[in-house]
Amino acid sequence: MSAPADVSPYSKDQPFPAKITENRLLNKPGSAKETRHFVVSLAGSGLRYTAGDSLGVFPSNRPSEVVELLHRLGATGDELVSPVMLKLAAPITLREALTSRLALAGPTAKIVGTLAAKATDAGQRAKLTGLLGPESKQVLESFLDEREFVDLLAEFPSAKLTPQEFVDHLRKLMPRLYSIASSPRLHPSDVHLTVAVVRYETNHRSRVGVCSSFLADRVQVGTTPIPVFVSSSHFGPPEDGARDCIMVGPGTGIAPFRAFVQDRVASAATGRNWVFYGDQRSATDYLYGDEWDSALAKGHLTRLDLAWSRDQFTKVYVQDKMRANAPELWSWIKGGACFYVCGDAKRMAKDVDVALHDIIAEQGGMTPAAAADYVKQLKKDKRYQRDVY
Repeated sequence: MSAPADVSPYSKDQPFPAKITENRLLNKPGSAKETRHFVVSLAGSGLRYTAGDSLGVFPSNRPSEVVELLHRLGATGDELVSPVMLKLAAPITLREALTSRLALAGPTAKIVGTLAAKATDAGQRAKLTGLLGPESKQVLESFLDEREFVDLLAEFPSAKLTPQEFVDHLRKLMPRLYSIASSPRLHPSDVHLTVAVVRYETNHRSRVGVCSSFLADRVQVGTTPIPVFVSSSHFGPPEDGARDCIMVGPGTGIAPFRAFVQDRVASAATGRNWVFYGDQRSATDYLYGDEWDSALAKGHLTRLDLAWSRDQFTKVYVQDKMRANAPELWSWIKGGACFYVCGDAKRMAKDVDVALHDIIAEQGGMTPAAAADYVKQLKKDKRYQRDVY
């Protein structure tokens, strides 16, 4: 029986070969960051998304890394391998495994042990064995943190691994999920993404974020197919368009809120919108600045609070802006507003959560325990939602 016309045949297990139709830099010259806006065409896929969903992208590794690994392994790339973690029905070539199926970063103690057992050079063997002692746990951790698999093959060339032995140490290359920065009401067959391109150096080698650099450097606009799927989310604007929305999204955390505001404007939602955005410098890092300024001028945003951490001596963050507007923030929440946070889980989301608890306690005249209960109820009522990573 064929699938209904409105159900797409594409999914995580069978991704759609999409094309990127736009790739532009959002930061201005002089920025310390590289954040890009991508438009991904879903035309012909039957895929549907809603504001708050994410797009899953299956990346490929840098060809230069694959070439060096083949060289270090003394392989042509045509050798057939069956990496255990892929559970394949039939073997694939080593080149395919290293290019698009396996992660080339994140070596573990297991490969160190294998190399120690295989090393024919006494000095190399002693160094590897020394890293595995119980007293060397922290040394091993920082040693591996600085390295990818290619570093280990380069540093311990006397330890010869067969292609199969090598791939059995690698993990599966996983898709990356990016918050969608557009509303399907405005862009039904396109998905917009806001991507921070990761580039850094460790152990005197240049490193990159696998997927961000894949999109930025290796995908040709309009030609290279990229395997994608839509990942549905619990995160989304309120179904009741009359509800007010408070959205906190510094850096690339602004992506879903661009979608939320587009969606609420397109659906003629009557609730007010308040956006907190922050980054390093207003002159270079105001992502979608023209759009936000225009939305404010048109009344699509009731409030826009901007936090720039490097524009003055004292760093200012989104949670500082929340505290500075505590009475009004509490008034919105008390009046039924939904509160959303998107972005860095390690620090920003924690700091915003602390600020929210403090504001509710102070402005609502509650004890910390009562404020904590109030926040729990907000979460239960889906009025406090987080999309953090």
